[in-house]
Order: sequence, then C-alpha cells, then structure tokens
Amino acid sequence: MSNDSSIQSVQSEDRIFPPPTDFAARMGTVHVPDMEAYRVMHERSIRDPEGFWGEVAADFHWYKPWSKVLEWNLPDAKWFVGGTTNACFNSVDRQVENGYGHELAILWEGEPVAGHGPEIRRITYSELRDDVARCASALESLGVKKGDVVTLYMGMVPELAIAVLACARIGAPHSVIFGGFAAQAIVDRVHDAGSAVIVTCDGAWRRGSVVPLKANVDAACEQLPGVRKVLVLKRTNNEVAMHAGRDVWWHDVVPAQPNTRACEPVDSEHPLFLLYTSGSTGKPKGILHTTGGYMVFTAATARWTFNLVPEQKQMYFCTADIGWITGHSYIVYGMLPNRVPTLMYEGAPNFPAEDRFWAIIARHNVTHFYTAPTAIRSFMRWGDMHPAKHDLSSLRVLGTVGEPINPEAWMWYHQMIGGSRCPIVDTMWQTETGGHIITPLPGATPTTPGSCTMPMFGIDAAVVDDAGNEQPANTGGLLVIRKPWPGMLRGVNGDRQRFIETYWSRVPGMYLAGDSARRDARGYFWIMGRIDDVLNVSGHRLGTAEVESSLVGSKLVVEAAVVGMPHEIKGTGITAFCVLHPDHENDASDAMRKRLMEYVSKDIGPIARPDVIRFTTALPKTRSGKIMRRLLRDVAAGKEITQDTTTLDDLGVLAKLRASDGE
Repeated sequence: MSNDSSIQSVQSEDRIFPPPTDFAARMGTVHVPDMEAYRVMHERSIRDPEGFWGEVAADFHWYKPWSKVLEWNLPDAKWFVGGTTNACFNSVDRQVENGYGHELAILWEGEPVAGHGPEIRRITYSELRDDVARCASALESLGVKKGDVVTLYMGMVPELAIAVLACARIGAPHSVIFGGFAAQAIVDRVHDAGSAVIVTCDGAWRRGSVVPLKANVDAACEQLPGVRKVLVLKRTNNEVAMHAGRDVWWHDVVPAQPNTRACEPVDSEHPLFLLYTSGSTGKPKGILHTTGGYMVFTAATARWTFNLVPEQKQMYFCTADIGWITGHSYIVYGMLPNRVPTLMYEGAPNFPAEDRFWAIIARHNVTHFYTAPTAIRSFMRWGDMHPAKHDLSSLRVLGTVGEPINPEAWMWYHQMIGGSRCPIVDTMWQTETGGHIITPLPGATPTTPGSCTMPMFGIDAAVVDDAGNEQPANTGGLLVIRKPWPGMLRGVNGDRQRFIETYWSRVPGMYLAGDSARRDARGYFWIMGRIDDVLNVSGHRLGTAEVESSLVGSKLVVEAAVVGMPHEIKGTGITAFCVLHPDHENDASDAMRKRLMEYVSKDIGPIARPDVIRFTTALPKTRSGKIMRRLLRDVAAGKEITQDTTTLDDLGVLAKLRASDGE
C-alpha cells in the first residue's frame, strides 16, 4: 500500500437512523423502497450499464433514437451515440405537450421585503416555455448561433434560468459565471470560452445592497474586444452606463420577440454548457458537459435522491446559486423534467433577519430543502429560536451538498429542522460528475451522521491506493470511479492535457475525484477531505474533515476549519480556526485552547492534537458558503495573501484572522 494514499482514520460514528416508517405513506410513491431494491438496481447498473441507462433514457424525448448507449475509449465516453434530443424540450416543452402547462415550474422569491412582504413570482410551464422561446429568439437576433458559447453573469432571478434554457433551446452552450465574481474572473472565463455575447443584470440584491454586475461586465469588456453584445436585465434600477452599439436592454429586446422558436435538435454529445472551477493555482478549468448523458443523469438522480413525486404537491428548495453546478443540476436541469416546482431565492439567508430560510419554507410549504453544511453550522450559531418560530412541518426530505457534514451539524439539522422525522440525503458529487455519485436514498438507506453512505446507480466507486488496489474497510485512500457514467465531464475546454493529468493519470484507468475517503465495514463511504487537505503529521496522514468534526463534536465549537502549517519537528503541524458556540464565545482563552486540544487528542488520538488554535467570529467563505481553506493555509503559515479573493463573501474576515493569534 502506498504511503501517499494511506490515511489515519480512527474516528467512529455508531448512530444509525433507518428511514422513517411512515415515509412511504407521506410520499405516496417511493422510487427505491428498501436496501434490497437498491442493491438489485445498483448491481444491474454496474453489470449492464447499457441496458440500465437505456431504460432510464427511454423516458425522455428523443428526436432520433440512439444507435448505441455507450461508447467507451478511456478516458472518453459517449452516451446515447447518434441520438438527437434537446435539454430545454425535456425540461419545459415536454411538460406543456403532455398537458401540464398550467402547473407551477418556478417559484421565485426576491430578497427585498417591503411592507406588504417579499416579491414573489410564480411561473407555469406554459409561461416558462413562452419566455424561454422569446429569449432564444432575442439571443439569435444578437447574433448567437448553434455552437456559440453565451456567458451569463446574473443574480438569482428567474431570467437567469430562462436564459440558461434559451441557450439550450438553440444549441448554444452556456457559461454561467457566479455573480460574486469580480471583473478579472469574468475576463478569464469569457476569454477561455470565446464568448461574443454576455447576458447580465444592472445589479443584484445581496443583504440589502446592490452588487454592481453591469459595472463589473463593463470593466471586464475593456479587456475583451471580442464581446459584441451585452444584454442587460433591469433588476435593481441602479445607474449603469449603456454602451451604444454593444449594450441592449432585456425589456427592449426580449418581450417583443415571437414565442414560436422551437427547440433545436442536437446530437447527444453536443456541448450543453461550460462551468469553470478554480483552485489555488492555474487558470480556471472550463468543465465541459454535453447534452444527452448529463440530461438523463441529473433528472434521474434528482428523482431517486429526493424521491420526487409530482402528484404529491411537492415544493423543492435548493439554496445554491445557479452559478454553481448545484444550481445547474438541482435547480434547473434535474428538477424541471421531474415536474416538481423549483424554488429560487434571490438573496442572503440572513436578510432581513436570520430566519429568512425558515420563513420561506413555512410561507411556501417547502417539502424538500437542500443546503450546505457551512450554512447549517451558521444556522446553529444564529440560534434555535429562529427555526423554532416557524412551522416547518411541511418538510419531508432534507439534503446537504458541497462538503462533508460533521455529525454534530447533521444531528442539529435532523432534530431542529427535520423534527427527527425527515431523512437526510448527504450528497457527494462534483462539478465534474454532473450529479450525485454517493448518497443515501431517503426511503431505503439507513443513515449515519457524517457518512454519504452508498454509491448512486451507475457509479462504481471505490477507495484505492495509488496503484488502484481497493483498500480494506476503514483504511483511507483515494476516492475513484472505475467505470463511466452518463453525467461525467467530457473534458476541460481547450486543454486536453489538463483533463488527463487532473482526472485520469494518478490511478491508472480510473477517474480520480480528488478526495481522500474510507469505506467502513458496512460499505458506507466517509469523505475525509480533499487530497490537498490531507495532512502529513510526523509521517501520519490525517483527514482534516475528521479533526474539524471532532472540534465541533466537543459542543464548545460551532464551526472549525483545519489546515496544515510548517512545523520544524513534525514537518506539518495542525492549525485549527474555531468559531466558539454562543454560550462560550467569551471564553476565547488559553484554557479553552487547551481544553479543545485535549478533547481532540482523546477523541481521535494524540497525533491529531492541534498545535495552534485560533479563535474567530467568522471563517472566510465564498458566497456559496464554502470555507476558503487555501486562504487559511496562508494565514496559518504567516504568508502574505496574494491569491484570488474575488469569491470571498467578506474581506474583513481575513483581516481579523491575521490579527488573531494562537498557542
């Protein structure tokens, strides 16, 4: 076994929560009713992927049937070869043609709250089809053709979903840039994608302030001579400059278009979108997803993971931004084909108050709630009084996404938000995978706090060493997928070598997820952190996620981020940044540091004892709620921060962290 993939893993979690006995009664239909059904389906999906996915794909609309389900020439996959389809048609038009045009497709709530309450829009499938067709015609009037990449840089307004679907309608791949990015990030992504058309808003609401989206686009366009047109939606009514010949208002162009533009049949492998992921070094990677496989995988995984049943009057609320893959897959493309209304919320979870999400759930009778562990830890810190004052009894399924959830946060979510009656689907997946790859299924899988449990159908996941040898139970290693699946990325835009080196070179013949993991004796997966977040402490390799979970499990800490730092003796030492529980926030002392260090030492082992603990009131996070550990590594090492901070939600957090100290 290679030293590089052997990871210390001694934390245990023994609590098991079977699916609620009344789950079937409350859901009406359960797509995967028990573990025996799961095992039969999963075994078949691995043994006979062509038969399995062929049956799933047959439920979708195809202009021309495929000649072959899968063509696999490692590392390149083609799914539903020769078939033609359209992701917009399967999301929208199909529902209208099947007689469901009157049903609600998108429910949107804006951030500002006036005396009469929040701004709310309800869009049916028929209305959505007409809006999308008009937007598609408007894009074509601006010169967009099939195959052209259109960049979308907008707030969380319905027009973002409309523009996404309009691109798919005409076969123009979209490249959505998260509205929290600044001008240089736009430059990098537009240049790499070769976009000539950008769709944006005058601004976006965030905690009562206007994010200057149009001004950021203007600044970026100074370095982008290839941008010919900028389509601007008026949302916040802030003053913006309109450049003659280049900039056009949405309200001047889109509503006047006919609603007759039909969906363009495209090849199953026709590019559907680019989505850029960034790291601490190198230019952003433009992850390429194509139409047929992604469309089938996202819709099917959404149906299985959340047990979507349109006849049961469900209301699904994902708190992500469409600028991230979660929004692509589980606000738009995974939800609309399943005919369950998708709720979009424009703003922050704590505006105008820290109970905003719970008010939304109660106001709209939300049945499915999908959010990030970092958000859950913030909810815990804000206090139980906020969810307690709202009726959350409509909830049926809870989900988490973005990073591993520590058991303490899992239990709070289960008890406080779910009333101990809602199964939690702790979903593990990536931009590159297109959809869920490891997750519980709510009617079938007994859950354990902190484990994402079992592989999704079609996913042959394993924990291996560098040579590809599967590791024994409770031995850490590299998380890989050994066979192709429909939602997998098809490449990195313009960089074949990066695609191969990043995902296919370290473990021969297998897709490398970039995470360290272990699998317990039951076969459940535990994600231990990114490979980069595994620390080599005196020759022992520790997953940062386990140390963080231990700190939060002390009940003294509500949120923790653990990173490595240079250490003269150990090589790498452990620095923990901790947000104390409100009951202990005045106890940020050396005695508290010692107490926490001893707790971790006892809980995991002396090797995991933090060398330094820094107390803080907040951790540096992206606007989507992910902790920016790469910045914390620089803080821990005492380095000047020269990395990109454009996605950082609050720059002041960094300054406070640099001023903090630890023993």
